[in-house]
Amino acid sequence: MTFDYDLFVIGAGSGGLAASKRAASYGAKVAIAEYDLVGGTCVIRGCIPKKLMVYGSHFPALFSDAAGYGWKVGNPELDWEHFITSIDKEVRRLSKLHISLLEKAGVALISSRATLIDPHTVEVDGRKVTANKILIAVGGRPVKPDLPGMEYGITSNEIFHLQEQPKHIVILGAGYIGTEFACIMRGLGSEVTQITRGEKILKGFDDDIRTEIEEGMTNNGIRLIKNNVIKQVQRVPEGFKLTLSSEDQEPVIADVFLVATGRTPNVDGLGLENVRVDLVPSSIEGPGYSTTNAIAVNEYSQTSQPNIFAVGDVTDRINLTPVAIGEGRAFADSEFGNNRREFSHQTVPTAIFSTPQAATVGWTEVEAREKLGDAVTIYHTRFRPMYHSFTGKQEKTMMKLVVDSNTDKILGAHMVGEHAAEIIQGVAIAVKMGATKKDFDATVGIHPSAAEEFVTMR
Repeated sequence: MTFDYDLFVIGAGSGGLAASKRAASYGAKVAIAEYDLVGGTCVIRGCIPKKLMVYGSHFPALFSDAAGYGWKVGNPELDWEHFITSIDKEVRRLSKLHISLLEKAGVALISSRATLIDPHTVEVDGRKVTANKILIAVGGRPVKPDLPGMEYGITSNEIFHLQEQPKHIVILGAGYIGTEFACIMRGLGSEVTQITRGEKILKGFDDDIRTEIEEGMTNNGIRLIKNNVIKQVQRVPEGFKLTLSSEDQEPVIADVFLVATGRTPNVDGLGLENVRVDLVPSSIEGPGYSTTNAIAVNEYSQTSQPNIFAVGDVTDRINLTPVAIGEGRAFADSEFGNNRREFSHQTVPTAIFSTPQAATVGWTEVEAREKLGDAVTIYHTRFRPMYHSFTGKQEKTMMKLVVDSNTDKILGAHMVGEHAAEIIQGVAIAVKMGATKKDFDATVGIHPSAAEEFVTMR
C-alpha cells in the first residue's frame, strides 16, 4: 500500500518536534499537525515562560542583597505590562524558530487539528491523509476539579497573560507547578496563599527537599494553609471568597486564584475510539476529579496498534520536556534509523524552580530504605552560603547523598539552594554512570563554591 507519508505526527510539542526532525534526517517523508502555536507546553505555556518569570521574580531579592555589599539602590517598581509582553514576544519568537527548524529538516507542517480515522488515516484540515506510521505527541493540559466556583479560577495556561499583577493570589495545589508559581508571584511582590490538601508540599520528592523548600517559602512570606480543600468559591466585591474544608479555617479572599491541582493527558478529540488504542488510568487524583486516561505504550512507545506510537505527557510516564524529547528520538531511531532502542526512564534528573530552588536525581531516602532496608547510608549537609555573609539573611543550602552501603554506589543526590539545577545536572552524569561515594571523595572540589560540598561530605 502507498501512503502519503512515512510518518504523521500529531502535536508539535517537544516530543513531536524531536521525533519528526530525527525521522526526517533518516530520509522519511514526515508531516506534523498542530492547531496551536508550534512548541507545545514547554515553549508556549510551561518551561520557557515560567523560567523567564522566575528570573524576573529574583530581582527584588538582588536589590535587597546589594545593600549588604554597599550598593545604594532606589525603590524598585515592576512594570507588569512590559514584563508580560516581553515574555509573550519571546514565546512567539521561539515558536517561529521551531517552525523554521521544521522547514530546514524537510518536515511538512499542517496548521490544523488532526483526528484519527483508522490505523493509517488521519483527518486534518478538512482532508484525509494516510501514513505508514502515526505518532501521537499531544501532551497534557491542566484540569480543574469539579467543585463549586472552579470556573472562576485560572490555570497555568492563563497565568502568563494576566493583564494586571494580582494583589493577592491564592494557589491551590502542592505540586511543583503550584509551588513554583507561589514563589514566582511572591518574588514579584504579590501576597500569596498556597492551599494544600496534605501535610507537606511536593509529594514524591525527598523529604528533606520538601522540608527545606517549605521553610524557605514561609521565610519569604508565603502563607501555607495545609490539610484543606476548597468547598466553595464565591464572587465578592474584593474578588473571590474561598471557603475551606476545615470548619475552624476562616475563608480566604483574593483577587486571583490559580488552580494547580493536576494535569491530564490530552486525549480528548483524537479519535482513539476509531483505532482501538488501549488506555490506562492517568495519575491525577483528588477531590472533584473523575478518572482520566493516558495512552498505554510499551518500552518502545508503541501502542496496542502496531503502527501507532505515543510519546510525552499523553502517555503519563515521566512528564518532563527532556523525557518527551528522549522518547521521541528513541522512537525515530528505532523505526527509521535502524537503531532499535529504548529510552531509559531510570535516573532522570529534575528541578523545582522555587525559591529556594531544588534539584534531584535518583532515589529518595524513603525509596532507598524501602528497597534496601538498613543497607543505606545518608550523607547530609546544611549551611549558610558565603553569598549571604553580608546580606543578613538566614538562607540555607542543603545537600544530600543516598548511598548503597553494600556497593558504595550513589543511588540519589538532592539539593536545595542557589543554582541547584545547574549543579545537579553535572552530578546526574556521575550518578547515571554508577559512581560510588569513593569516586566523589576522590574528586577535588572547586573552592570556594557550594558545589564542592558534594565531594567533601563525610
